[in-house]
Amino acid sequence: MSVPLASTFLQSPSFLDVLYIIAFALFIQGLRGLAGPTSAVRGNRTAAIGMAIAVIATLLQHGEHRWGLIALGIALGAAVGVPAARQVKMTAMPQMVALFNGVGGGAVALISWVEFRRLGSSYGVVTVRDGAFTIASHTAPPTYVAIFSVFAAIVGSVSFWGSNIAFGKLQEIIPGRPISFGSAQQVVNLVLLVLALAAGVDLVAGAHSQLLFIGMLVCAGLLGNAVVLPIGGADMPVVISMLNAFTGLSAAATGVALNNPALIVAGMIVGASGSILTNLMAVAMNRSIPAIVAGGFGGGGAVEGASGAGEHAGTVRSTTAADAAIQLAYANRVMIVPGYGMAVAQAQHAVRELTKALEARQVEVSFAIHPVAGRMPGHMNVLLAEADVPYDQLEEMEEANQEFGRTDVSLVIGANDVTNPAAKNTPSSPIYGMPILEVANSHSVIVIKRSMNPGFAGIENELYYEPETTMLFGDAKSAVSEITAELAQL
Repeated sequence: MSVPLASTFLQSPSFLDVLYIIAFALFIQGLRGLAGPTSAVRGNRTAAIGMAIAVIATLLQHGEHRWGLIALGIALGAAVGVPAARQVKMTAMPQMVALFNGVGGGAVALISWVEFRRLGSSYGVVTVRDGAFTIASHTAPPTYVAIFSVFAAIVGSVSFWGSNIAFGKLQEIIPGRPISFGSAQQVVNLVLLVLALAAGVDLVAGAHSQLLFIGMLVCAGLLGNAVVLPIGGADMPVVISMLNAFTGLSAAATGVALNNPALIVAGMIVGASGSILTNLMAVAMNRSIPAIVAGGFGGGGAVEGASGAGEHAGTVRSTTAADAAIQLAYANRVMIVPGYGMAVAQAQHAVRELTKALEARQVEVSFAIHPVAGRMPGHMNVLLAEADVPYDQLEEMEEANQEFGRTDVSLVIGANDVTNPAAKNTPSSPIYGMPILEVANSHSVIVIKRSMNPGFAGIENELYYEPETTMLFGDAKSAVSEITAELAQL
């Protein structure tokens, strides 16, 4: 096959369609692999291969010739993304997810702006005057292209700026507590939304104003900031998932505007899966998505200690690693409840060693996983999979709650709000009605925690003052290792 003929074949619509179909199949197969920790790595690699094929198919399209700029973009992205992804600690993974998601939304907004500029110069009425070609007037691009471009620009900008705020809260660059304009917050949000939509409608109607488009992006960006700033740290996992869905939907809209099947399918997969996950997490917290967007939950504050812990002050009982080891050694069944404290201390490997030590004594061990434990969906699952904890030992919330009644000892490691009985017992609590891990139903509870400071919701945990609960204060990794060492001496 000659070079020109080969080039024609590679750029033929039929061949490119085949490549896109293969890429889509790999996307879906990769998403299926993400359903469990044991297959997640394979799923990621499968989806990455699919994306590589989709990128190649896009580059093969006729008229693509700016190879230098494309190569420069790929090199810059790889130079920033690869080291960041390899060096990030598991405790900082939620921040990384928020940041990368924001980059996707920002890219979509910029692409929409570039496409708007390109279409404005491409559609026109050409006339000849004195032998020179001039553009007498501009005509609007197809309506559907304008609608999807404007939608992608608004949603992408909201996602970019909102994700940056989420990153800042998780990284503690800005306070995790809700930051708002008080009673005027909803008015501010509504005004910004109306301004962005009004500019978008004007652009779709045919206005070709760069200043108007930039104004729309600015209003959407301010809206992204205004929506996420009032949201407290306790809702951050849901917010990250919601913004991820926004980015996917904006990417799909950009794909429609660009007539790019890969963007449409990949964006819809991300948007649909992100929307489903957002809803599941909102249900797990007994929170409606509008209530989360309205903000105000989760202060991320701190209290002085037990003496300032409200009506339960002075009832906390502490324990030692040696006493905890005795309790665990003579138990028939132990349930380990991991939380963000385990992630901060990077204690997952120490927890795995403790599990092995208990199993060597014929103790039945399992892990109770709350859907929103940690600061992003699946945070605990990923950490435990990294430590080679068998997947069949992980129990979801509903399954675990049925088992606490026959559990001798529940070992809570850095989990706060997801174990708080106030969600069931205290109607005045801001987390009242949220499904929790009912560890208080266990025969006894050991809580490993650095201090009496509250969790991300900013409220005290009533579990710590229950008569069956004892507190082992200290770093999670050190405390678990000490318990394991004490077990070896029994």
